[in-house]
Amino acid sequence: MNSTPATGPATTTAWVARGGRGPDDEDAFTETTVEVPAPEGHDLRVRVAAVSVNPVDTKVHAGLAEGTQQLGWDASGVVESVGSEVTRFAPGDEVYYAGDLTRPGTDAGLHLVDERVVGRKPATLDHAQAASLPLTAITAWETLFDRFGLAADSTGTLLVVGGAGGVGSVLVQLARQLTGLTVVATAGREESRAWVEGLGAHHVVDRRDLVAAVGEVAPDGVDLVFTAHSAGNVEAFAEVLRPFGEVVAIDDPEQLDLLPLKGKSIAWHWELMFTRSMQGTADLVEQGRLLDRVADLVDDGTLRHTATTVVEGLDATTLREAHRRLASGSTIGKVVLTLRG
Repeated sequence: MNSTPATGPATTTAWVARGGRGPDDEDAFTETTVEVPAPEGHDLRVRVAAVSVNPVDTKVHAGLAEGTQQLGWDASGVVESVGSEVTRFAPGDEVYYAGDLTRPGTDAGLHLVDERVVGRKPATLDHAQAASLPLTAITAWETLFDRFGLAADSTGTLLVVGGAGGVGSVLVQLARQLTGLTVVATAGREESRAWVEGLGAHHVVDRRDLVAAVGEVAPDGVDLVFTAHSAGNVEAFAEVLRPFGEVVAIDDPEQLDLLPLKGKSIAWHWELMFTRSMQGTADLVEQGRLLDRVADLVDDGTLRHTATTVVEGLDATTLREAHRRLASGSTIGKVVLTLRG
């Protein structure tokens, strides 16, 4: 597919996070100019049209003691040039992807990314809508079909803790549409409850008293738990899960005692969608194929995008505001920033 030689290096505007700052600091982000090399091997050079902000952005920024780092791990854009080993895309193709935690992020006008973690942008979505999906769709898909090992005929009850969040918003849809599971999701506010119900959850409960709330809709317990909020909840999970149940967690609690799960032989799994790219696994291309399947599901109306807040303009001010919103813990769906011009 690579019929056009890659062009030489180019410069682009990028926005970097400054170490030792939080989202409330005026100088938390700064604009700079960086060189983006010509793509080699499996790399695409993409002109970014929109990015979205994820908890990983805020975690990396919080851990940055000094210096600067280009964040951003969700993008939608257009392929500008390709490396010599690229087979899946050509210049002019519209793509979306979450990238690689070990490389510069997507908060820039031009970006290099390995084609194997890239999918074709859903044709029915604009770039802002498409940018809301990659990281959360990969995380949700890997949770359900890789970590839990589910299939179309799978049954039982799934509890989604954090149903209105970015990953939860996709996971609820995938579980409802592609499996036979009964989906119970948590939500803390009325607007969150309405959002999760609209995504297809069979039941929506308040996670502030998880055991009692789940007991009302699933008195015999649940088979599976997905959680974006593990800290302080392990004992509750042990109580609501049936024997031989399973948990998949995506958060980063500082300390976690899993011993309460042992009495029921409950399995605990971690899900990190960057594992394949960070470890250079042989099946790296599965993430690109996964995103292609998600695009098909969006285009046939099975899934919907999760962009709830779209801000025109990617700059230091809009990035700071997006990070502030995410840090509040009350965001529904995804916050997306578009590039002007």
